[in-house]
Amino acid sequence: MGAGVVIVFGVHDTGRFQLDGDAATGTNTAGTPAADDDWDKVCYEVAVKPVAQGGLGLTAAQATAKCGISVATTGATATSWVEEPDSNSSIFTGGGSKDPIDINQWAWKDGAGGLPDKDNLQHAYAARYSLPPGPNCPSGSSSTCDVIYFGSDRFDNSGDAQQGFWFLQNAITLGSNKVGGANGFASSNAPEFHRPGDVLIISDFSNGGTVSTITVYSWDPTCTAANKPDASCGDANLRLLANLTGPAAKCTTAANGDLACGLVNPITVTMPWSFTDKSSTPSNGALNGEFFEAGINLSLLNLAGECFSTMVAETRSSTSTTAVLKDFVLGHFGVCAPTLSTSVQGLDSTRTVLPGQQVQDLATVTVTGASAPADAQGTVDFFLCGPSATGNPDCSTGGTSAGSGKVLADISSPPNANDGISGAFSNFVNTSASPLAPGFYCFRAEAHLTNYDSPPPFTDSTNECFRVREVSRTTTAQDWLPNDTATVVLGSGAQASGSVTFSLFLNGNCTGAPAAQFVGIPLVGGTARTSNTTVFTASTTVSWRVTFTPTDPNVVGSTSNCEISTLSIDNVGIP
Repeated sequence: MGAGVVIVFGVHDTGRFQLDGDAATGTNTAGTPAADDDWDKVCYEVAVKPVAQGGLGLTAAQATAKCGISVATTGATATSWVEEPDSNSSIFTGGGSKDPIDINQWAWKDGAGGLPDKDNLQHAYAARYSLPPGPNCPSGSSSTCDVIYFGSDRFDNSGDAQQGFWFLQNAITLGSNKVGGANGFASSNAPEFHRPGDVLIISDFSNGGTVSTITVYSWDPTCTAANKPDASCGDANLRLLANLTGPAAKCTTAANGDLACGLVNPITVTMPWSFTDKSSTPSNGALNGEFFEAGINLSLLNLAGECFSTMVAETRSSTSTTAVLKDFVLGHFGVCAPTLSTSVQGLDSTRTVLPGQQVQDLATVTVTGASAPADAQGTVDFFLCGPSATGNPDCSTGGTSAGSGKVLADISSPPNANDGISGAFSNFVNTSASPLAPGFYCFRAEAHLTNYDSPPPFTDSTNECFRVREVSRTTTAQDWLPNDTATVVLGSGAQASGSVTFSLFLNGNCTGAPAAQFVGIPLVGGTARTSNTTVFTASTTVSWRVTFTPTDPNVVGSTSNCEISTLSIDNVGIP
């Protein structure tokens, strides 16, 4: 953020939004440059937006009837349009409700009493755009021209009303907690309410708009008081960024490429939505000075990187930073929206690994809502679910830790701390030292941010999972099926006829009872062979003895010598 004060630098002539003294797209009351959008389009866009996203959740027909148009904005990146439920809604109370004091000390109430009609806001609205830089929308050192337009309408114009607009990074809502006997406020990032870089614009368009000032501050806790510790401190916690007065502050007279400007309706205008002022001006009419709108160029203030979740429009007793705050309208604006995604590292397209092939998860936090948002800071916890035998497991809850408190860091290449992208890695899983069992696994990541609201936990049953394959091992084992062949030769050289009996012994000396006998195998051509089916799988020694029984009674039978066979089986082998 800039430390100096900008005196003169057009938000009023970007061609995107009409700062023309009325709220309807089809009219131009002040004669300022033409543009695409006006507040009726903002009203319609918010009206059709779901309630969960800060909208009204109306149908298109209902939104058209409410806003007087059936068209949304031309590419606004954030919008807000809030209608007070009644004239006594949300009034500041208590001495702690001042701009230099943190919001956790502000107090509010509903109910009439003590609020001047001129300070009673009916509606408040805002829109943000990220536009290409150019002469009419300079961007300073930013790559885009980020501008915010804002406005309000009030119940009565009988007297001047100084207004302030806060744009807050944390999501702030009405709370039920008690502050000084009244109600307090709630923060999405409690105990933090204000965050450095929150923006306050204070305006004074008095005497029907003839006297004009716009002052811009940012929330900066290094400021301890006015001019302390340096001259750009406007008050405690408020650093002065810009101070425009006179013609430079009015959109009808501001220079081309202006930093900020505003105006009130110079004549009675017809509001596009239901509006009834104190004078009961017919046809939704707003008298001179009851409608106010303005815009600021965030890029020229070095604030394009800030994203804002909340708009607060306030009326005040003066333009002093310590002025008593009176009425306010609180609305959802854009979303400083960090999203969490993950991707498993170390996988091929099959998303399968072998036991011991290490895998790691990468959690990425991406921040949107500004042209150059600061990277998310904080930590990430990782969980691994599985194994499942049949498919990817549900990892929305549970699992075992795969790394906790992993610090987010810039993961952009080249490094860029203001592109809204940071990441953290899990521990390695399925390492050689601790291989995972076969099956399906999924990761889950949970981010805990310190400079933004934390996004929901993230898991993806399709892209955040992997499978550890079942491995196989093939071995061979030799076996031996011993058989024997006998040949009988007669002394005369004639071919013998008859049969033989083979005896197999499980030793090397043919003693003892045979393990197997093959009896009466006839000789064919003087030879015979066994048909043994007993398999040996280990090294051993066997012996055979064969007995010949002739068919010719004149031939004498015979018995062979003991035949020894030794087998050595080695199933280890060579790899």
